[in-house]
Amino acid sequence: MIAIPAIDLREGACVQLVGGSYDAERVRVNDPLDALKQWLALGFRTFHVVDLDAALGKGSNADVVARLVSHAPGLTFTVGGGVREASRVEAVLAGGASSVVVGTRAIEDLAWLTEVAERFPGRVVVAADVKGREVVTRGWTSGSARDIRDVLSALEPLPLGGMLVTAVHKEGQLGGVDLPLMEEVARSSRHRLYASGGVTTLEDLRSLAKVGAYGAVVGMALYTGRLDARAVAREFTQ
Repeated sequence: MIAIPAIDLREGACVQLVGGSYDAERVRVNDPLDALKQWLALGFRTFHVVDLDAALGKGSNADVVARLVSHAPGLTFTVGGGVREASRVEAVLAGGASSVVVGTRAIEDLAWLTEVAERFPGRVVVAADVKGREVVTRGWTSGSARDIRDVLSALEPLPLGGMLVTAVHKEGQLGGVDLPLMEEVARSSRHRLYASGGVTTLEDLRSLAKVGAYGAVVGMALYTGRLDARAVAREFTQ
């Protein structure tokens, strides 16, 4: 399993939020490129970039994304946040991202997701953001009334690059992961599982690896120093 530093973009800065609340910002790095360079220096080579403003329809950090993705050759970036048009999927991939993360429209419009997944096989990752067991959309602000199991079943036939499952109820709280949720997803879906939300310790990462996660997105614990980033990079990079 690989550990993937999160680079969440808001108003041009790299931030970390508690519980997905835009009113609970705990970390801010004014230049996201500084964050990327920090993680690179420790040995990380795969990164998860999210445009939080685009996810809520409150702006765009596309220029910042472009700077990050073009910084150095040989790095792997998954990029998401407000990707709701096929043209944007194409633009993100053309800009150098290895895969594009689609959430809201993917959950709400299966026909559209099928179209883009078949157009870019293996390069579209679906974000299933979960509160409890309900999948939520629109920057974690809207409920879908759909259980994660139902969503996984609908997505099973598609040629996806993976599933990014975020336990929103654990996000940014440094309280550990929702291991039963992640184990269920890994067991019931053939797609790669990228787990997110609550990673706090090396043991959290080891537990996710044991239940079958392909990758784990790590944010708050790295940025606050709760996790020893060097130790994480040593054990969970490829």
